[in-house]
Amino acid sequence: MDSALRTQGRFGPRTLLIIAAAVPLTGWVVHAVVLHKQLAAAKKDPLTGLLRRDAYNARAHRLLTRHSDDTTVVMVDADRLKQINDGMGHAAGDAVLATMGARLTAWAGPRAAVGRLGGDEFAMALELPAHRRAFRLEQLVRMLRTPVTLDDGRTVDVAASVGAAAPASVGSRELTVLQRAADAALYDGKHSGRAVLATAQHRTVPSINGRRAGRSGTSVGGPAVPVITAANSTQETSK
Repeated sequence: MDSALRTQGRFGPRTLLIIAAAVPLTGWVVHAVVLHKQLAAAKKDPLTGLLRRDAYNARAHRLLTRHSDDTTVVMVDADRLKQINDGMGHAAGDAVLATMGARLTAWAGPRAAVGRLGGDEFAMALELPAHRRAFRLEQLVRMLRTPVTLDDGRTVDVAASVGAAAPASVGSRELTVLQRAADAALYDGKHSGRAVLATAQHRTVPSINGRRAGRSGTSVGGPAVPVITAANSTQETSK
């Protein structure tokens, strides 16, 4: 009783009421923080930390709304991943994918949309003006060709195929159209060590949800298109 009176005298009725109200409120705040973290984690691929498809699409749409003419959509495929999995084990393949995710994030920057669409397929949307596009895409190809060192000390030779599309070169500001064009351009330069910049002809390639129809193993015909040649253009073997 004396303790309760001393406590009441020290804090006062108003303070005690605030404390009493804050205790359940604190519990709800903790719950909200945990829930927010769970929702954020659900938007990301657990292996690479990149955005999943839906989260990537939402962020890429916002970038196109804000910076449509200066936005570049980039599609990336890891080359030789099946050979790495078969020859060195799936842990090595996972390490390659995780490293690729980190490299794409570093290259694109914090304001970009960077996503793993599934398997060895990645997509990015970022603000990238035309006068910097060639240099930056060459830089990306070189980054993706840097060997990956595994935890056990083994080194994996890696590479990736890259296609890019911009509203001015493709003639559309729609994300699905830009992805389709970038994906078709990627296959024009598959395993060549070059980043291919899409033109309007690439937007006519049939697609499903912004991906080239019959993507696996299907070649893209048509005349040659402008390419951006990286410093190292060694021919890669098939996946």
